[in-house]
Amino acid sequence: MSGRRVVPRAFPRALPRTLLRTFPVVTALALATALTAGCATPEPRVTRTAEEANELVRGEPAPSAASPYWVDPNSDAARQVRTWEKEGREADAKLLRRISGRPVADWPAWDDPAPQIRAAAKAASRTRKTILLVAYNIPHRDCGLYSAGGAQDADAYRAWIGEFAAAVGDAPATVILEPDALPHIADGCTPPQHHAERYQLLSEAVDTLKAQPNTKVYLDAGNPDWIEEPSKIAVPLQQAGIERADGFSLNVSNFQSNGRVKKYARLLSDSVGGAHYVIDTSRNGNGPLPGGRAEAWCNPPGRGLGTPPTTDTGDDRLDAYLWIKRPGESDGTCRGGPPAGDWWPEYALGLARRAAS
Repeated sequence: MSGRRVVPRAFPRALPRTLLRTFPVVTALALATALTAGCATPEPRVTRTAEEANELVRGEPAPSAASPYWVDPNSDAARQVRTWEKEGREADAKLLRRISGRPVADWPAWDDPAPQIRAAAKAASRTRKTILLVAYNIPHRDCGLYSAGGAQDADAYRAWIGEFAAAVGDAPATVILEPDALPHIADGCTPPQHHAERYQLLSEAVDTLKAQPNTKVYLDAGNPDWIEEPSKIAVPLQQAGIERADGFSLNVSNFQSNGRVKKYARLLSDSVGGAHYVIDTSRNGNGPLPGGRAEAWCNPPGRGLGTPPTTDTGDDRLDAYLWIKRPGESDGTCRGGPPAGDWWPEYALGLARRAAS
């Protein structure tokens, strides 16, 4: 379907450069689901040490003053910059700093999120920046498709989100809560017997995260090419606790243009009491792949980086443009790409070369 997306993973560590890391413990249920779908569940990155988190990348531009978010100095892009500099690819390294010098979201581990979050929070505190996180571990995640898996059951999820929130503590943080979870209810992909539990878990997760003094929470609402009528996602947002969250997120890992997303966002906001929102602009600089081609969401050619992360939006309800999808990570093995979530340097370079700004 047009809304399909494959999840990026958390920031890299000192393990082999497939953007990967050690495997989390996979439950028998999650493994069976993934095998049934014919796809492997991508693994989150392993925890980086505080020393690695504090490592700086020489020559990278400082984050924009309009962006309050922490830039990971040891990301895949930052490592690639160093590699290309050593190889004499100075021009390519310079282009790739358009990614490495900007904040992107961290998707903490599905088995043990706390160490990774604490490392990011500690590093960010030195520069008085906000960490950008994605909570992505809801039971029955992704309808058994490309990113199948998630917590084994409701109690496991409650424990996981509790650990997530506790690790954030009083650090300034922005959390994108469970990409796809509500759109998959709205489009009928998630079986009806799971709806009530999902609404309950998301509502509880909003409260758990908002109990931290400096945490903002945005419930994911898909994108306008997926759930075309805003009214179809408005009720799910309300049932999941949008009135207690800071707002909703749109365009996560997708390519819809700012103009289209903002028009949709305003309509959806009006439907849910004027809620604020954030937009993923990590790869939408050239908009979506034209022509309605198959798997237009999966490693489409010719795309470019979109609006750099900033809270200076000029819109009273649009809180930020964010890079929630990690630009340069593959969507999957389509179009010659590596497995979903793996770092793909040449694709990253193309995104940077065609950056909107």
